[in-house]
Amino acid sequence: MYLRALLSWTELGRRSISSEDLARCVGVHSWQVRKDFSYFGEFGTPGVGYPVSRLAGQIKRILRLGGSKKAALVGVGNLGRAILAYSGFSRYSLEIAAAFDCDLAKVGQVIQGIEIEDIARVSVLRDRKISLALLAVPVGAAQEVVDSLVEAGIKGILSFTACHVAVPRKVKVINIDIAMDLASLPYYLPSG
Repeated sequence: MYLRALLSWTELGRRSISSEDLARCVGVHSWQVRKDFSYFGEFGTPGVGYPVSRLAGQIKRILRLGGSKKAALVGVGNLGRAILAYSGFSRYSLEIAAAFDCDLAKVGQVIQGIEIEDIARVSVLRDRKISLALLAVPVGAAQEVVDSLVEAGIKGILSFTACHVAVPRKVKVINIDIAMDLASLPYYLPSG
């Protein structure tokens, strides 16, 4: 969240940011900002604030976002197409460099400059040095696809598939279930 705020400030041409301003951007207290950054060293100057571009660079280093990171998308249905069209990945030095689907009618199509490949060829990811994947496949296919991705050297998966998948301990999976997250909102609304 800090990095997102800093990147936005960079786009606005701001050179420095106070802990109070940064706290407002991410929805925390200014003491929390200072405490969080203290775990990684001294970044700011009291009374002056933090240099935006330098702090963004240091956070990118901490998050291992130095240099471009390539990812593969598996599943090029409606959601997959929307993911390919999303331009926000580049802010974080991320690039979707490959796309796969099992629908042979989609294989060979080019979407957003990416040629859709047959999922049967997913093993090429290891040779391309792609270690991240986005998963947008039906629930029934998720585990089999994840197994293939792990075999192909994928170490991190962002899953939009609404189910749990089993992976080795060395592989990190982050699940995003848009419908479940939306379904949780009414709980927080006033009744009546």
